[in-house]
Amino acid sequence: MKWKKYALAAVITAGLTMPMNTYAKENQTTEDFAARTYSFEAIDKHSVSTSTLFRYDSGLTFEYPDAVRGIYVTGHSAGGARFDKLVNLLDSTDLNAMVIDIKDDFGYLTYMPTEDSALHAMDIGQPYIKDPQAMLKKLEEKQIYPIGRIVVFKDSVLAEKRPELSFTDNGKIWKNRRGEAFVNPFMKEVWDHNVNIAIEAAKMGFQEIQFDYVRFPEGFENRHDSLGYDYESYAESDLDPVQRRVEAVTDFVAYAREQLKPYGVEVSVDIFGYAATLDEAPGIGQNFSKISENVDVISSMIYPSHWTSYFGVAKPDLEPYKIVSEYAKVENGVLGKLDQKPVSRPWLQDFSASWLGSGNYIRYGKNEVEAQIKALNEQGINEYLLWNAGNTYTTGVNYKP
Repeated sequence: MKWKKYALAAVITAGLTMPMNTYAKENQTTEDFAARTYSFEAIDKHSVSTSTLFRYDSGLTFEYPDAVRGIYVTGHSAGGARFDKLVNLLDSTDLNAMVIDIKDDFGYLTYMPTEDSALHAMDIGQPYIKDPQAMLKKLEEKQIYPIGRIVVFKDSVLAEKRPELSFTDNGKIWKNRRGEAFVNPFMKEVWDHNVNIAIEAAKMGFQEIQFDYVRFPEGFENRHDSLGYDYESYAESDLDPVQRRVEAVTDFVAYAREQLKPYGVEVSVDIFGYAATLDEAPGIGQNFSKISENVDVISSMIYPSHWTSYFGVAKPDLEPYKIVSEYAKVENGVLGKLDQKPVSRPWLQDFSASWLGSGNYIRYGKNEVEAQIKALNEQGINEYLLWNAGNTYTTGVNYKP
């Protein structure tokens, strides 16, 4: 099954001339939405023909930076007291972008959709960011490039609400050892759920949508024939199980990018760093080259702490410069073979991996962060994102060597 089977033949919602949610309000009550199965059609019932000449205008204006140098920001931080501190960090350094959670690792929205939003009926909003428009307006004033992060297929909330969209084990929702549930990448309703959220984020004013967890659960190859789930149209595929998963993940990315075109946003995808070193990751369905061909930006997660012995480095966390440099060489080789290559914007480590145990990790600070940035820069990669789960970033770093 290809995403093109579902493409809307260059139609978009009438929200280009009138906000999409206005149509929903006029023609559907929130009770109507709650009474029916949540689907793309619930939002996109009214559509008009258009062309690339027409783009949705959020009313906010951002300039793409000379090169994106960003940080990760949780919904709690974006809506709390830490936000001003992070804005000040960017305002006083060469950092210039924020990747802000819009749909988090559990499947919740980090804001409360308005009652005239079709997403309101899903009851998945959390009041972390109380006023997204005010937040984005502040970023506009400071010209901080806003990227909306959407966790896609790791989604315990949707799995609990709609078990038929997930994977089951003896009739119960399957969860990994951390108690997390995934939803099924083969199912188009799952695709549309995430695309709907991305559209709403784009209409708010986010300039880029970053999709994370665009994959099957880790180790899925070991349980793919024992769990219960629907293949939908992929049941007709002649491909082997590995290639079927690769096709589904790649198709989602291509489909999402196509649906977001009318909103003028860039599309990026987070991907395991090791995926670039393999033809494809057999369990999770990630093919680095195929995903890269369908995005504007590819963000490999190349935290030194997350590698095992690789590139001839026995303890990668101890050698941030070398591990990032060796990875960048491999990635450049892979992307260099593509006709249309995306911008490379890797995720770098700004945290200490003490769980690795004594002798296997070092305390990360100014020198370690700068070493990673330098390694990328020397390989011609000038964009990057910094990850710290608590959003406490190292000070005094030269972010633009």
